[in-house]
Amino acid sequence: MRYDPVKRRLGEVFDRTPFLRRVFYRLLDLLLLRAWHIHAELRKWEQGKREQDLHLYDAGAGFGQYSYWLSSRSSHWRITAVDVKEEQVADCNAFFTRIGRPRVRFMLDDVTTHTRPSAYDLVVCVDVMEHIEEDEAALRCYSSSLKPGGMLIISTPSDLGGSDVHEEGEGSFIEEHVRDGYNIDDIRDKCLRNGFRRVEARYSYGAPGKLSWRLSMKFPLLMLGASPLFYVLLPVYYLVVYPIAFILNFADVRMSHPTGTGLIVKAWK
Repeated sequence: MRYDPVKRRLGEVFDRTPFLRRVFYRLLDLLLLRAWHIHAELRKWEQGKREQDLHLYDAGAGFGQYSYWLSSRSSHWRITAVDVKEEQVADCNAFFTRIGRPRVRFMLDDVTTHTRPSAYDLVVCVDVMEHIEEDEAALRCYSSSLKPGGMLIISTPSDLGGSDVHEEGEGSFIEEHVRDGYNIDDIRDKCLRNGFRRVEARYSYGAPGKLSWRLSMKFPLLMLGASPLFYVLLPVYYLVVYPIAFILNFADVRMSHPTGTGLIVKAWK
């Protein structure tokens, strides 16, 4: 299943006013387990830094939800966000201008070529690497663009997830990816040979997270793709399901997983 069109339609609905856009970001933060993991890591990183003048890079920014979250944490931080989709860059620049956050700037660029030598204190790359053929080129750009001691944080699927296809004719949720996922040792090695001195990688989407993803993301997206009627039923579905997903997400972030279908990678220059 190609679920970018579903996400695009939802984005169009919530983009009608700045208030709805903020609601959209909040819903993404609540629903997406990867956001739970990234926010947990960023809260650790930001300790002692919220009053510092720092320059952050959102690599492959998409809808801009992580730039929004980061810009909410400190008015001292300047954020450069890059994406290859012209309409999303223009849309995000317009939104951040409307809400009065000029320190966030979106640029039309490619993460495999965007380089600002020793410019950034932090690089955030969420669900991007699995879409890039030249992933090592991206890692070289990240490392060269970081200041010494700066950190890269990546969220990406692991190679233990597979396509999650179980029935004939069922579409894959990874068919838009150039690779099924990363081996945890392979992504460590790629970081180390492309300019990073230290790497920590751990699994996300363990047993609780996999169940939460099916309940809160896979099943709703499949139903939205099957019939527009489900847009009307979606609030009722989440009213029933989300309390369970919330508990599962909470558990997944706080547990250590021997395996998982996602990876959280931190690398330091």
